[in-house]
This record gives sequence, structure tokens and C-alpha cells, in this order.
Amino acid sequence: MNESRNFSASQIIFEDNHLMVINKKVGQLVQGDKTGDFSLLELIKDFIKKRDQKPGNVFLGLVHRIDRPTSGLVIYAKTSKALSRLTQMVKNREIKKTYWAVVPKEMIPQSQRLIHFLQKNEKTNKATVFPKPTPGAKESILNYQVIKVLDNFQLLEVDLETGRHHQIRAQLSKIRVPIKGDLKYGSARSNPDGGIHLHARKLEFVHPVTKEHLEIIAPVPENDSVWKACE
Repeated sequence: MNESRNFSASQIIFEDNHLMVINKKVGQLVQGDKTGDFSLLELIKDFIKKRDQKPGNVFLGLVHRIDRPTSGLVIYAKTSKALSRLTQMVKNREIKKTYWAVVPKEMIPQSQRLIHFLQKNEKTNKATVFPKPTPGAKESILNYQVIKVLDNFQLLEVDLETGRHHQIRAQLSKIRVPIKGDLKYGSARSNPDGGIHLHARKLEFVHPVTKEHLEIIAPVPENDSVWKACE
């Protein structure tokens, strides 16, 4: 994951005075964690400081997270006003998130609404999936449809109704189509870059300040033949 320490301007998919939407690479951390590795939050602050020649500290707030082995869209707020409004919008589920997931070519319904109950295990950093309400488990809902069939895989478009820890990874694993490369949730083998074939493809929301309707789409990771076949 050698690219995880770099940030380039080409990763900026949308930017104005209030917010910035980034196309995260596999392996990049959205914010600092116990590994102590460089995070996008620090890298982008540094990038803005140099690019805009800012003398003082740069304000940048993370609005939502995606997992380290995942690629795709992440929103950062450039003002405290935008951060508080966007954070509230996430809570109110006013930001529509669509993911692409590459899974094995198993027989599954063409489209389906999955409802499970997920419980996060802090020690293993993994979600356990239950079919019915269970103490300590949170209701988790997603909708998927098969949008492309490849030689050995199929591409699912996934719309989240809830945002739980490892939700897509855990729920797809439960229906026996673990995401390509996701060893933690039952994939047969890892990917060379240590990532998984889960990509935060699209975000739709109303701009917290200008009230403009935004639909932002992230290109799939470059130099990956499976992703290229999907797009």
C-alpha cells in the first residue's frame, strides 16, 4: 500500500469554499488511528496550506468514514459551519451513498433488500451478522442490484439505508458473496495491493450552504483490470 502516504490534486473530485470531496485510494486512512500512519486528513491539510499559501492552521473536518482497504468518495468540510451541517445530514440520512462491489459469480437474486442485525466486535474489528433482532446488534439495511457480469465475478451496485461498521462487507458475506480480496469476511484470496474491491462510487446530497443538488461520481481505481472491466 505504498501509495497511501501520497495525496495528489487529481484525487479532488469536487471542491468549493465549504467542502472537498476526495476519491480515496486503497490503503489511505481517512483520519488518524492507532497505527500512527499518515492520514488523508493531515495530507490534505498540508496540501491546502501549500497550494493556497495559508499562513496559519488549515481547518478541515472529516464528515464520514470509509474503511482503509476501500476506495472512493469521502467528504471533508473546509469550514466549521459546513462540518456541523454535513454531520447532521449524515445522521439524518440525507446523504445518499452508492457503492460498487465486485463479488464471486454465485447465483443470487438480481436485486434484493437485505435486512440483518450487526454487532461490532472491538477486539477483532469485525461485524457479526444475525438474521433477527439480537441484544447489542443494530439493524442494518442495504439494497443491491447486479449491474454487470464478468468472466469470474459480478458487479453489484449497493445503496445503503443504514451506515454500520463493515456493513456491506458483512452483509454480502452473509449471503455467500464476499467482496473480492476481503479475507476478513471470507474471500478466497487477497488482492495484491491489500485492498478490497469495494468502491464508494456515488454521493448525492444538497449542498449545506449553497443548497445546490450535488451528484458526485468517483472513477474506479486505475491500473486494476477487474475495475476497468466494470466501468
